[in-house]
Amino acid sequence: MLMGAFFSRRFNPDTDIPDLSGKVILVTGGNAGIGFAVIEQLVRHGAKVYMGARNPERARAAIERLRTSVGSDNGQVVWLDLDLSDPRKVQKAAEEVMQREERLDVLINNAALLLVPYAKDYDNVQNIVMTNYMGAYLLTRLLLPLLKRTAQEPNSDVRIVFVNSARHHSCPSDVRFRTLDDLNRDFEDTMFPQLLRYAMTKTMQLLFAKDLQRRLDAAALPRAILCLAVDPGEVNTEGVHAYTESVGPVLGPLYRAIAHLTFAAPATGALGPLFCAVSPVPRAEPLVYRGAYLDPPRSSGRAARWRRAGSSRGSCGIRRSASWGDRDRAASGVVLGRLGCGWCIPYGSV
Repeated sequence: MLMGAFFSRRFNPDTDIPDLSGKVILVTGGNAGIGFAVIEQLVRHGAKVYMGARNPERARAAIERLRTSVGSDNGQVVWLDLDLSDPRKVQKAAEEVMQREERLDVLINNAALLLVPYAKDYDNVQNIVMTNYMGAYLLTRLLLPLLKRTAQEPNSDVRIVFVNSARHHSCPSDVRFRTLDDLNRDFEDTMFPQLLRYAMTKTMQLLFAKDLQRRLDAAALPRAILCLAVDPGEVNTEGVHAYTESVGPVLGPLYRAIAHLTFAAPATGALGPLFCAVSPVPRAEPLVYRGAYLDPPRSSGRAARWRRAGSSRGSCGIRRSASWGDRDRAASGVVLGRLGCGWCIPYGSV
């Protein structure tokens, strides 16, 4: 499970994505930004894609844009009413997928809040933790039976992808994931509380991905399920736009200009998630990519290089070892059942 040496591959979605006909894929946060660009390529190559989104009007508008750009002779896109900030709606969405489908080949956990003001939801959990980690955790756990059933089929290629961020390296070394107060930490005593809250959630997500891969490996499925996390790079998405609007009339235009000039377009940001989800390379080299965290390319160009992150540093500045111990298991849900959230399901074995 160690993050090995730097690993590079060229990837061009136009030529390197195989025919996805018959595949069923779920993408959260799919009506805009990276998620929309990911879905566009998946549908173009023949997949049936569930677009997880909470706003029906925006989802329908996104689907119409896809039909215009991709056409009707390729794959299919279906709106899934999914709000990761509400565990009840997450459960309902997962049940809908399992009732409608006999297979699920790929789950792409893409949806996330970025730099948002501190607020708690009605489960008394801060909103960014609920959306970025707990919602994705719960959705993944609920869909595991369908993913595992698909993995039993001959020639299956089941993957779980987490769109992560290099910002997880900013997570302070003193964070803990033992109590609800730990998860609700606001970091208001620091210079960059919004950034640190975001970094904490991405650390939690990454630790969950690593621990989930370990547990799936222990389950000894006939065809291994691959869990991968990927940093798409700095991407000029709607979340970035929303943040620039929130910082006021002086800094807002400056930040927007910086994002416009230096950040990648969503289509470029989609390359990493697409590589993790459907490139033949990870399946051909599972020992290399199982539980991997991938860095974005360091140079521009359509044929991007994706590499496995180096081993010198882990989340929160912790040096890597063969096992991350209690820290990742806590973030992965072992203690969530003790937090007073009645909807939490036991982690246990997969």
